[in-house]
Amino acid sequence: MPPTNAAPGAPAYSTAYRNSVLWLLVLAYTFNFIDRTIISTIGQAIKVDLKLSDQQLGWLGGLSFALLYTALGIPIARLAERVSRVNIISIAIVVWSAFTALCGTATSFVHLLLFRVGVGVGEAGLSPPAHSLISDYFEPKRRATALSIYSFGIPLGTMFGAMAGGWIAEHLSWQAAFMVVGVPGVLVALAIKVFIKEPPRGWADKQLALAEETPGALGREASEAGAPSEAIQPPPSIVSVAKRLFGSWGMFHMAAGITMASFAGYGTGNYAPAYFIREFGLGLGMVGLAIGLIAGLSNGAGTLLGGFLTDWASKKSVRWYALVPAIGLILATPIYIFAYTRESYQLAWAVLLVPGILHYTYLGPTFGVVQNVMDVRMRATAVAVLFFVLNLIALGFGPPFTGWCIDQFARHAFTGMGMAGDFLEVCKGGVAAPGAPADVAAACKAAMNEGTRSGIVSNLLIYAWAGIHYLLAAITLPKDIEKAKAATA
Repeated sequence: MPPTNAAPGAPAYSTAYRNSVLWLLVLAYTFNFIDRTIISTIGQAIKVDLKLSDQQLGWLGGLSFALLYTALGIPIARLAERVSRVNIISIAIVVWSAFTALCGTATSFVHLLLFRVGVGVGEAGLSPPAHSLISDYFEPKRRATALSIYSFGIPLGTMFGAMAGGWIAEHLSWQAAFMVVGVPGVLVALAIKVFIKEPPRGWADKQLALAEETPGALGREASEAGAPSEAIQPPPSIVSVAKRLFGSWGMFHMAAGITMASFAGYGTGNYAPAYFIREFGLGLGMVGLAIGLIAGLSNGAGTLLGGFLTDWASKKSVRWYALVPAIGLILATPIYIFAYTRESYQLAWAVLLVPGILHYTYLGPTFGVVQNVMDVRMRATAVAVLFFVLNLIALGFGPPFTGWCIDQFARHAFTGMGMAGDFLEVCKGGVAAPGAPADVAAACKAAMNEGTRSGIVSNLLIYAWAGIHYLLAAITLPKDIEKAKAATA
């Protein structure tokens, strides 16, 4: 139970309790990303086993998941504006965990595609209500930090998914990897249901206002904030939320920046393990361990740094909510390209420890700004609307677009070697058919390697594109935030 130190019957949440809630949500988001991204680590094994093209592999990691994930996000968020967000999150975790385990029973591309759709259905119920909960527990000046800590689940999930998935797939099977990572989510759902209490809407905002005006009235006002009469008030319309989210120059470019950064991240990240397996002949376990550690250390540091740094810098100017991501993404782009063009995987891995620190600074500031410009009953919907656009474009089409680029570069390379036939037909699954001539087998391997490298490098340039959007957002962001706050008041 959260400690209570206010007036009788009034909710009062200690800093320790609120931090515990935050880290429990981080754990949920970690499993969310383990189940979402494990397919990138074991994708090479799936590709060879089911004889898929890289574009098909991209559909499994992209649109199949994003389709209902984006479609259901908004209605679930609208529900979260009215009913218990804790219950929604708990149910969602059970659903996506079950479908992740079911992915391990798939025997064809179509079966796996359908189960991945199911994973997306469950995962749609986490982030919109979670962002709303966090914003009710943490005041505006700490939201970017709190949301960057929540977003720390992304690199943590990528790390554990890569490490566990790679080892299990190499020593058991890719089917076993899905089953093993899917089951523990049920325990996380139970812990959230038991431990996290539903706070009154706008609790942190009201606490801050009352502490400044009439400290002794905090208990009464917080208690009234959670009264049934407020709970039945209808939330603002989706159109109102969308206007607040995209209707100004600064907010539009913040949304465009996170969308394009995510497009590049989902696209290139989906094939990073495959690149090292194909290019250097490494095993799934070794690649999973390396990619996982890089994601956990580098991307994790960048995610946390982005929130802490912008909450600190924004005391001087809120432009830093856009400038920090802009600088990070633009500087990260050439370093990523340098890493993926090295002839030594050891050097590539060492270099990859750097750009993630710069690149991942965009998450906390963007989510913090979105929450700070919204009314208390817009927050879950705002996240869902942003995620609808972001994930439909970035998650839905980032991996298949990168896969398509890889396929096209590989076809071009195969033809350039003077080989007859189409690469996708001659080299099904990226390898020559059993018993094929040695020159064909060698050409398939060389073309696959060249295509993978060129496809990834071409998509890395999109990070700089995202950085330019953040630079454009900085031009009017202070004025746009003040206008939104005035509308809220």
